[in-house]
Amino acid sequence: MTQKVSTVVLMCGLPGAGKTTYALDLVRRGYVRLSIDEVVWQRLGRRDAGLVLEAEAFDRLKEEVRREQRQELVELMRAGRDVVVDYSFWSRAARDDYKSLIENCGHHWELIHLKADRTILERRLEARNREAGANSVTVDETLFNRYLAVFEEPDGEGEQVFIQSSA
Repeated sequence: MTQKVSTVVLMCGLPGAGKTTYALDLVRRGYVRLSIDEVVWQRLGRRDAGLVLEAEAFDRLKEEVRREQRQELVELMRAGRDVVVDYSFWSRAARDDYKSLIENCGHHWELIHLKADRTILERRLEARNREAGANSVTVDETLFNRYLAVFEEPDGEGEQVFIQSSA
C-alpha cells in the first residue's frame, strides 16, 4: 500500500499577523495543528494563575516542546496526516531545517508568510493582550520591537505571501 504524501504548512510571520487564525482554518479542513504556545500554556496553567517562569526556564520549556512536536510531526507524516506548524519561523535557518525534515520524510511543505504593517500588528496585539488563553500570549512594545529586529523575512524560499490589510 502506498503511503499518502502529507502536506505540511509552515506558518511564518510576526505576532499579530494572523498565523493562528489561518492555522485554525486549516484545522477545520482536516489538518492537525502543532503549536508550542498551546502546549506551554497547558503545562504552565493559565496566565491569571500567577505562575511566571524566568526567561531562561521559559525558553527551556519552549525548546523541550519544540523537540517533542518535531517528533510528533514525523509521526503524523508517517500516518499520512496533513499538518500545520503554527510557529513564527522567524529565521531562515529554522525554516530550512523544517523544510529539509519534511522533504527527507518524502512529504511536501508550503511556507505561508503572513505580512501586515506595523500599525495593524500593534492594533491587533493591543486587542489580543487584553485576552487570556494559549493563543493570546502577551507581547508588549519592548518584546514586539525585539521581534521586529530579529525577524528574517522570507525572500525566495518558495513562500506564499499574504498581506493582511485590516485589523
